[in-house]
Amino acid sequence: MKVVVLGAGAMGTAFTTPAADAGHTVCLVGTHLDGDIIEELHESRVHPRLKTRIHDAVQPFPIAGLHEAMQNADLVVLGVNSHGVAWAADVLADVLSPDVPVVMLTKGLHGDGHALHILPAFFRERLPPRLRDVTVMAVGGPCIAGELAVRRHSCVMLGGNNPSQLRALAAALRTPYYHVWTTTDLVGLEVCVALKNLYALAVGLALGWLERDGLADNGAHMHNPAAAIFAQGLYEMAYLVQWMGGDVRSVHALPGAGDLYVTCQGGRNSRMGRLLGLGIPYSQARAEHMPNESVEGAMLAEAIGDTVRALVRTGTLDARCLPLMLAILDVVCNSAPANIPWDAFFAA
Repeated sequence: MKVVVLGAGAMGTAFTTPAADAGHTVCLVGTHLDGDIIEELHESRVHPRLKTRIHDAVQPFPIAGLHEAMQNADLVVLGVNSHGVAWAADVLADVLSPDVPVVMLTKGLHGDGHALHILPAFFRERLPPRLRDVTVMAVGGPCIAGELAVRRHSCVMLGGNNPSQLRALAAALRTPYYHVWTTTDLVGLEVCVALKNLYALAVGLALGWLERDGLADNGAHMHNPAAAIFAQGLYEMAYLVQWMGGDVRSVHALPGAGDLYVTCQGGRNSRMGRLLGLGIPYSQARAEHMPNESVEGAMLAEAIGDTVRALVRTGTLDARCLPLMLAILDVVCNSAPANIPWDAFFAA
């Protein structure tokens, strides 16, 4: 196949490694924000964030080269962040063919004030009418970009609506280290891989608490509160997956428990959680410590916060099932203190 990856950030670029190793022609197109990355890839072939060389078969393009890169494309992969989905739909509107499927690496949910939507649905609705029937699939699971880029074993799920198409594409993308399973539970997959960022941020609070309070006299850490937040995150994830019409089994597999576990091991969500656990308000933590970084857990809170609260007010969502989410929404959207409602956990 000819695979075009739109977005030269860490995950979009990391995905080019198994795609190229699987024998496909790969074009990596940077967004309007990726100019420095594409320039560096042309000069040294080393990605500045991944700190590793890209595959020799990968061709980097600036956004101005999108039309050239898209010639005879067989597959388009979106590696933009969640705020870039609408932009991606707009720039692809004139160059995407209706018979070329799209696979989303992007994680997130869209709130319109009245309902929550998975990003594949939001992306498709943003496309012009001639492309409304384009196939949109998604990849989710515990896959850190830096590990994938250096060919660590990574296990993911490919989700969509057409089983035979999913099986064919999964077979085309598998390598000895990139293990791909398929699922028709696109809703469950997408809800899980979006929410894991928000709940990983919550787990990261324990890092700040430990740094603030220090080790106990006996050397005790903060694993107990972190584990309880992790478990409540899965509990709330299961509620929202079922509420949105997904299969709760996704919560207990790679998209839910697997992806939440790996996201809690470090990265931007954990770093933001640490800052919040130290008692720094979100607005200050963002402005002073992480001004130019995409913290997907916080971005999700901002994207769905108003909608979730509106749905709770009308009784459409049960607040008793979402005490941790509502607390984190308050922390991010209102810069409130990071007070965890422990006694409300597992109540409904």
